[in-house]
Amino acid sequence: MIPHDPHPPFHSSKAQPASRRLLARVRDVMAGPGDAGSRLQRLVAVIAADMVAEVCSIYVRRPGDVLELFATQGLKPEAVHRTRLKVGEGIVGDIAAGARPFALADAQAHPNFAYRPETGEEIYHSMMGVPILRDGFVVGVVAVQNRTRRHYTDEEVETLQTVAMVLAEMIAGARFGQAVGAREAGVIATKPQRIVGMRLSPGVGLGTAVLHRPRFAIDRMVADDPAAERERLGRAFADMHGALDELFGAGKLKAAGAHRDVLDTYRMIAEDAGWFGRIEAAIDGGLTAEAAVQKVQNDIRARLAQVDDSYLRERVDDFDDLANRLIQHLIDGAPGRDGGPRPALPEHIVLVARALGPAELLDFDPARLRGVVLEEGSATSHAALLARALEIPIVGRCARALAEIEPGDDVVVDGDNAQVIVRPGEDVKKAFRDAIRAGAERRAGYVERRDEPAVTRDGVRIAVNVNAGLLLDMSLMHEFGADGVGLYRTEIPFLVRPTFPDVAAQRDLYVRVREQARGKPVVFRTLDVGGDKMAPYWDRAGEENPAMGWRAIRVAFDRPAILRQQARALIQAAAGGELRVMFPMIATVQEFKSARAIFEREIARERKAGRKLPEPFLIGAMLEVPALLFDLEALLARADFVSVGSNDLLQFLFASDRTAPGLAERYDPLSPPALTCLADIVARTGRAGCPVGLCGEMAGRPLEALALIGLGFRDLSMSPPAIGLIKDMIRSVNLNEVKALVQTVAGDGREPPRAALERFARERRLAV
Repeated sequence: MIPHDPHPPFHSSKAQPASRRLLARVRDVMAGPGDAGSRLQRLVAVIAADMVAEVCSIYVRRPGDVLELFATQGLKPEAVHRTRLKVGEGIVGDIAAGARPFALADAQAHPNFAYRPETGEEIYHSMMGVPILRDGFVVGVVAVQNRTRRHYTDEEVETLQTVAMVLAEMIAGARFGQAVGAREAGVIATKPQRIVGMRLSPGVGLGTAVLHRPRFAIDRMVADDPAAERERLGRAFADMHGALDELFGAGKLKAAGAHRDVLDTYRMIAEDAGWFGRIEAAIDGGLTAEAAVQKVQNDIRARLAQVDDSYLRERVDDFDDLANRLIQHLIDGAPGRDGGPRPALPEHIVLVARALGPAELLDFDPARLRGVVLEEGSATSHAALLARALEIPIVGRCARALAEIEPGDDVVVDGDNAQVIVRPGEDVKKAFRDAIRAGAERRAGYVERRDEPAVTRDGVRIAVNVNAGLLLDMSLMHEFGADGVGLYRTEIPFLVRPTFPDVAAQRDLYVRVREQARGKPVVFRTLDVGGDKMAPYWDRAGEENPAMGWRAIRVAFDRPAILRQQARALIQAAAGGELRVMFPMIATVQEFKSARAIFEREIARERKAGRKLPEPFLIGAMLEVPALLFDLEALLARADFVSVGSNDLLQFLFASDRTAPGLAERYDPLSPPALTCLADIVARTGRAGCPVGLCGEMAGRPLEALALIGLGFRDLSMSPPAIGLIKDMIRSVNLNEVKALVQTVAGDGREPPRAALERFARERRLAV
């Protein structure tokens, strides 16, 4: 579960006493007299002497990403506070930028060596430096140097890393690296503020801010008895697992479903033997159990920040959560310590945090949790997946949220528009309360009308389906009255498991999906991983443009066993019933033929085994690569249906990364090029007699959906919350009027299509 560490924990019987001896001396200096600066100067002398180095220097990170020399033994004293390096500049800057240690026998030969004449370091050749990490962030660098070309050992690197762990607490306590801002000066913000972030979970909530800073005061950093610390760690580890079992079994989740895979994966991380072993090794190096947990977590956070794979980067929140829980159990279980009761929480909670793990989300009552604001986070993190299942809005990537939001502030979390309103005025709060109330009423109306079909005023039936990836989505499909599942993303169970699910595990999932569909059609999309959705058990180098890289059907062709096993599981799950499958990221007709051939071979295999075969069995393709449009007739002759993946098709059509914030609104899906492309697809599929649908964000937006049905689409698939809104819109329109309008505005250029559609909707008072 943990990425490779170039300096793994060591277990040398000689190195561990040496590390503990040095830590004991460091502890004595830290507890001694003098201010932080003078103690820091004594520390570099102690470290240099113990590590047999002519030089030891400590650099502290200052505002503006500057590393300032704060203490040195061996360099010229006048260089202190005078020598500064930008993060990334020189070897010290490289250590800080990469949050990784360097051990160089000839530092001056390194291409990043930066000479500072005021230091007098030209006589020193070898250099070893490690980052000083706190909460996974680099707060400084400690380095030793020797005149000779010394080859530093892994044990020496590990010893210096352990010392850096203790230095981090001293630097943080002395506030060397912090600028004093308005809050530190005692000025409390009272003005309303708007913070723009990224939507991780939709919805709107209003509540009182609760700041979640799981930071614990560790009284003892250096251990006197490693055996006793190991015993404490074992007890706390067992207590933590018992508490997790109680938490996950407390019925806080509304329904069992595929989101249980999220909790199962979290539990596997908690049980990871490598993680526990690293903590034990840090204890053997001389740290207390609490300090060892914190050191290992700092290392993991720093290393995962350098990993290209988005899935692994997102797991750092899980490790943070677990480390904080384990430290809390260690502190609460310490002699004379009592964790005490949690302070009283407001009735309506808005949780503000840097990041969040799934169990941390469940620590708060979902019935009182109105929203979450995160400084970090991603839409595929475990916490975001659970929040969507629990219908809790989350806005992530809110820079400085913890600095700008005070405990007790009123906060609006607008997940639909990716914004957070802090300290809103009474008029703003009233507007959002009205919006929340209206939203609840609309939702109740959608549920009440769920059995009414989506039929236009002039009698045209439109199929309204859901895009699903969790079993919870299947229950929402019925709650809002969707006609079926237009896109079931089969990759989510792959992404949340630490190992590849075998045929039996996949088959069981697909059986549950079919059961929960209750006879409604389900289109299963084969595995769409790769690119930025890499499964944790596949090692693949990062790509500069993952959306157009090694992903989806391309992965299946390079690893055909994946698609064969998935085909087998889908066929067996159908057991004589209907099966609809479509392939993602098809770029050529030959790719479709090859993928279909794999399924046909599995059909032959199942037939030979005497098992029931799907009936009917329909195989389709997603239209999302523009190249396929130039050979569309050949594809339509071989496919049973096609589905337009509007998200990818339009980003490729406009050469515009849809995840890039600066490009998000630049290219309109209702622009003439997009509408012309979509109209051409409808016309050509109609001539070929091949059913066509569309699954993508366009389908779930009322104005875009209005244009789509005007173009001729009769099968739309969208996220579950959009179902009721789109069905109401369809029931309110006369399709012939919409067709005439779309055909006019798509090509005449006199009025932007979006403006024309908005005017049309206003004049006819459509439900958009």
